[in-house]
Amino acid sequence: MNKTIAVAWTGASGLPYGLRLVDCLIKAGCKVWLMYSQAAQIVAKQETDLVLPTQPREAQRLLAERFNDTEGRLTVFSRDDWNAPPASGSNPPDAYVICPCTMGTLAEVAAGTAKDLITRSADVVLKEGRTLILVPRETPFSAIHLENMLKLSRAGAVILPPSPGFYHRPQNIDGLVDFVVARILDRLAVPHELMPRWGAEG
Repeated sequence: MNKTIAVAWTGASGLPYGLRLVDCLIKAGCKVWLMYSQAAQIVAKQETDLVLPTQPREAQRLLAERFNDTEGRLTVFSRDDWNAPPASGSNPPDAYVICPCTMGTLAEVAAGTAKDLITRSADVVLKEGRTLILVPRETPFSAIHLENMLKLSRAGAVILPPSPGFYHRPQNIDGLVDFVVARILDRLAVPHELMPRWGAEG
């Protein structure tokens, strides 16, 4: 595929979703622009034992090896890199996924306060009419959370909480992760074979 998908990891629990998403996008032939917050670095270590370097070049080398990205599809940007392509409407990605998305990040996107590349990229994607998917990992949702989500939904964003189903009878944690990632890939129109389709034979 020739799609360019921007992905951000923020400090909510759920880094396995973000890691699997990037892996699947690269395997599908997409170009991936990745950025992550300082809090995401902490969560990555807690949840996956992955130590994400602060320097983008070091992170890119590490993740390219992890995802077997032999064709250079992955580019990692600093969250403070205002010269990065997704910071401008003249070069937006085809779609942008914040996975996982903290309530703080979601609130900043809803308010239009582009304080770093993660939130600025969301602002750009919305104003350019591209697909923005937010994967908010929080429970329960407060009225403030719900109002921010409704505001973003009305603005054209897709709110996709990581709520795994069980009808495919997952055998392990990977099966639960794949269920959510499959839903994201479907919204991106990126082909995958992560799980059987509902009603499909076999």
